[in-house]
Parts: sequence; C-alpha cells; structure tokens
Amino acid sequence: MALHTRDGGLVMPNAWDGLSALMLADAGFEAIATSSAALAATLGRSDGRHNITRDEHLEHARLLARLTGLPVNGDFEDGYGTTPEDVAATVEAAVASGLAGIGIEDTSGNPDQPIRDFDEAVDRIRSAVGAAKGRIVVTGRTDNFIQGRPDLDDTIRRLTAFAEAGADVVYAPYPPDLDALVAIVTAVAPTPVNVLISPADKVLTVAELRKAGVKRISVGPALYTHAMEALQQATKALVEGDLTTATTGIGFERINDLLARGTN
Repeated sequence: MALHTRDGGLVMPNAWDGLSALMLADAGFEAIATSSAALAATLGRSDGRHNITRDEHLEHARLLARLTGLPVNGDFEDGYGTTPEDVAATVEAAVASGLAGIGIEDTSGNPDQPIRDFDEAVDRIRSAVGAAKGRIVVTGRTDNFIQGRPDLDDTIRRLTAFAEAGADVVYAPYPPDLDALVAIVTAVAPTPVNVLISPADKVLTVAELRKAGVKRISVGPALYTHAMEALQQATKALVEGDLTTATTGIGFERINDLLARGTN
C-alpha cells in the first residue's frame, strides 16, 4: 500500500505470461498486475463472461509472482462468484496465494445487465474488505464507462461507497475526460485512484496524470495488444514472402537470460 500513498504513486503494468512479467521486472517496475482480458486471450477465450476460473487466474498470478519476486495485483473480474461470500472466498484464496492486491469489479458477466445494482456491488466490496483484513490491497472498480453507462454521478457514487466500505484503491476505467477524472479523484480523496492509461478522450503522460492526483496507473491489456500488433505485422510480411521482416525480433539469448533470472 505504501507505493500508492507516496508522492507520485506508481505505474503498475500488466503482464500476460512469464516472459512479459520478467521483462517488466527487468525494466525496473516495482509492482505488476495481471490482466483478465490478456489472460483470457492467451487461452483463446473472451473476457468478462466468466470464461476464466478463479483457480486458473490464481495459478497465473502465482507464476508471475514466483518468477519476478514482485508484488502482483490480480485483475480478478467480479471476484469469481455470484454472492458476496464467494467474493470473500476469492480474496482468501488470493491472500493464501501470496498476491499483494486484488481488484473486484461491479460487472455481472451478463451482457443484458452488465453492471450489478448499487447495493449488491457495495456489498461485494464490503465482503472483499472483510476477508482481506488488511493483508491484501483491495481495489473497488466500477465499469460504468466501458459498459455503455456514461453516468459520472453514479460512477462517483459507487466509487465513494466502495471507499467508505473500506476499499484501499478505487477505479473507473476510461472516464470521459480530464475534468471527470479530477472530479473522481476529488470526490473519493484521500482514497488512491487507479487510472487505466488515461481518460477516454486523450492519452495523457504519467506526469499529467500525477498532477491530476492519480496514484496508480495501469495499462490493462495494452502491452499485450501492442505485442499482438507486432505479430500481425510479422504475419503480414510472412504472407507476402518477406522472411526478414517476419522473423526480426528479440533474440533467444536475451530470452534465456531473462528466464534464467526467473528460475533463480
């Protein structure tokens, strides 16, 4: 939690496999996170529809922590369960697995009603906090903006309630603009706010986000999709017969060096 409350907070990138986690650790990041979307994609599944199990995500998070020795925050969707008691069980399992943090969303996995009712969402965060007992950083997240509910007032209401229920960090991916982001930061203060890259209208710098009062910056699946764009370009070159472009990349000497650091 100290990383969140210090001046400047932290940038917490999201890894999707062992090698990406080792690369982030080698770059000097002090903490990393999983990405439910990237993890799902690596397994050939879609995100946010309960297609990844709690045990699969825990195993993945343990791998990242074991290889890097860094604090790992688990992007654990809605807490993997239908009831607040299920969420508590997920938090207990995350603590037992050695995770440093866990995110709980107000999503439902139901495309017809993707956001849970206010009271239910708050109850789930309260249950997570009760199970955590200060042993793990709990992030309360509302997905209003990315689920087609551009209601800033309701978003602030939810995040404020999550903070009052004991969430250590709160989070609403892609607020519409900087003014909305500042409104969120102000409303929930002194609870730290996480931002996924930036407001929706413009990608800001880390310095600009810190000036707005943001304490944690994550990137979700963005690094994974960046890597997949490179693969797509290489695939296109291969189809066109350009073997040089298609096969240019990081060398296995570098990969083996990183893997050796992880196993040690």
